[in-house]
This record gives sequence, structure tokens and C-alpha cells, in this order.
Amino acid sequence: MPDIARDPAILRRRRRRQAVLVLVLMVAIAGASVALARLQPAPPSIERAVVLEDTVKRGSIVRQVRGLGTLVPEDTRWIPATTDGRVERILLHPGDHVTADSVILELSNPEVEQDVLEARLTLQSQLAALDNLRAQVQSEILTAQAQAADLQSQHELARMETDANVRLAKEKLVSDLTLRQSEVKTETLRKRIEIENRRVEATRLASDARLSQQQVAVDQARAVAQLRAERLLRLKVRPGFAGVLQQVPVDVGARVGTGLNLARVADPTRLKAELKIAETQAKDIEIGQLAEIDTRNGIIPGRVSRKDPAAVSGTVTVDVSLTGELPRGAVPDMTVDGTVQLERLERVLYVGRPSVGQEQSTVTLFRLAGQSGDATRVQVSLGRSSVNAIEVKSGLVEGDRVILSDMSAYDNYDRVRLK
Repeated sequence: MPDIARDPAILRRRRRRQAVLVLVLMVAIAGASVALARLQPAPPSIERAVVLEDTVKRGSIVRQVRGLGTLVPEDTRWIPATTDGRVERILLHPGDHVTADSVILELSNPEVEQDVLEARLTLQSQLAALDNLRAQVQSEILTAQAQAADLQSQHELARMETDANVRLAKEKLVSDLTLRQSEVKTETLRKRIEIENRRVEATRLASDARLSQQQVAVDQARAVAQLRAERLLRLKVRPGFAGVLQQVPVDVGARVGTGLNLARVADPTRLKAELKIAETQAKDIEIGQLAEIDTRNGIIPGRVSRKDPAAVSGTVTVDVSLTGELPRGAVPDMTVDGTVQLERLERVLYVGRPSVGQEQSTVTLFRLAGQSGDATRVQVSLGRSSVNAIEVKSGLVEGDRVILSDMSAYDNYDRVRLK
């Protein structure tokens, strides 16, 4: 059967259709490639139950700072050793209640005992010397007074003789010389009496001075004896006030020196809280601010009574005086959680404190979009903070819901999906 020649026009139409199909296919492939290139990666999914959400609100918040601390006695005293010695007995132990005169422990020191004995003997010697001197000066005064009395009697006799001679002279029974002699004798005795009286007074003054000097020696000896007796008494260590014995950092047989702490006593009924506040948060704390101390067995109100002027290891120590009653079980050195109220902020936009971001800083948070479960990253400017809330300056509006949990694992994503 002879071949039939094809029409060239048909061949051209077929080639044209093939070229159009290839061109359309290439355009479709290019469009699909562009569309795929423009598609964003699917957002990572997060279990909604594992993240912390909160809603932005407007209202009032109380600015607070929190810190851990311990309860410590307001009245704590270390009892030091007032002399060298050796620990003979420990009569009381930590936890025992003590009075002002309770003997906590006893020391021994033979030198102190010897000093007490010598001081007592010295005092007795000085007292004996004082008694002897008192008798001696009394004898001297009596001797001087006797001499004065003898002169007084001689003067009286001379005066009587002179009076008689005056009468006899008028009758020319004695000579003028005899009368003159009796008058001179009487005047001489009068002057001697004056001198003797002054000597008696001088003797008395000198005796008083000698007695005073010896009395000073007695007083010094008595003071030394009392001081050494007190040193002997202090070998029995007493607290001097009522409280609870907390520490006895020595053992029986130990040698102790003057000034070494032997015991610590505290009044357990008067406690205060010592809080450690982060130095970045302690700048606004002032004396007199209200505070609350949580002992895990009750909350005690209080006020800030002291603030350390310097930070140590990144914290500032703040003392809180307790104004309420102590709950049962509150004892010194108990760990507590304290909150100090700084101020009350009215009509501010606020949200719960995120896991990252401090006050007066800018952070990025994920804001939820409606009910879809998607959350997009937004930049938020934060203001003043409290323990559980922080002021929102910009980036969010009232009613927005944000994720407060740490989302650092999704720093490469601007959107996440909660499921």
C-alpha cells in the first residue's frame, strides 16, 4: 500500500501545540517554585499546659521586694572570760533557760585565788594600821589637851594670886614689885594657854590628816580586795540577764584567755528578721516601711528598722522589727521569707512578671492572637516591678494575653502555636 504524504500544515500545528504545552509546563513549574519559596516555615507547636500565660490589666499594684532571711534575737549577748582560767565544769547546755544568776560554767585559776587571799590579808593589815594610828593620835590629842588643862589651872591660880596682891597692895601690905611679878606670871600663863590651845588644834588637824591618809590606804586595799573577789566570782560564768543559752563553744579542760567568748545567751521572746535583699531591689527600701515575715507557720507583720549601707555578695541586709505575735515554733535562726512593701501604684497597666526581664528594661514576649492559639513576638517596655507583677509602659494594651514562661528556646521564631 503506497505511503500517504502528510499535510505540512498539520505537522506545524502539532509542533506548535507541543511548544505551548512545554512553555505552560515551564511557567507552572516556575510559579510553583516561587510560591514554595515564599511560603513561611510552619510555626513550632508548644503544649499549652506547660507555659504560663497572663492577661494585661489596668489597676493598682503594691510594689514589693522579697528576700530570704533568718529570725535572730534582738538582744543577744556573748559572755566573755574576764580572766585566764581552765574550764572545770559545764553546768548548762544550749537550749537551757537561764536567769541572770544562773551559773553556766565554772573556771579555775589558782593565781586568782592566791590574789584574793593576799588582798584580804593586805586589807586586814591596813585596817589594823588604821586602828593603831587612831589610838595613837587619840593619845597625842589627849596629851596635848592635858597640858593645856594644866596650864589653865596654873593660870587660874596665878590670876587669883594677882587679885590678892592687888588688894594687899592697896593696903600697902605687898610691894609693887611683888604685884608686878604676879601680873607678869598671869599674863605669861594666859599666852601659853593660847599657844597650847593652838597646838592642840594643830595636833588634831595633823591627826585627821594622818587618819585620812591611812583611810585612803584602807580604801585602796578594800577596792583591790573587792576587785579580786569579783574576779574570783567571775570564775563562775553567769549571763547577767534572763534568756535561752544558745552556744557554749568551749569544752571541759580547755584553757581560756581573757576576752574569749564562753557562752551566748539570747532572749527568744524578742526576735527580728534579717533579710537578704538583692542589691538591685534594695535601693528603694527605707526605714519604717511595712513588711511581712512568712515563717511557714504564720505571717508576722513588721517594719523595716535597719538597712546596711553596703552590699555584700550582691545582697543588702535589711532588719525587720516584728510588731505581731510570734507563731508557735518561731525560734532563733529559723529560715523565713520576707516581703517589704515599697509603694502603691494606682491605675497602671501591668502584667505578671515574666521569667526574663527586669524593671525599667525592654524585652520581647509572645502575644496570643485571639483564639487561634498562635502567638507572635512583640517588643515590650517594662517599668517598675513588684514581686509578682510589673508595670507595662508600651508594647501591650489592656486585655492582651502574653506568655510569661522562658521562651529562649524559640529565639529563632517570631511565631509559635499553642495546642
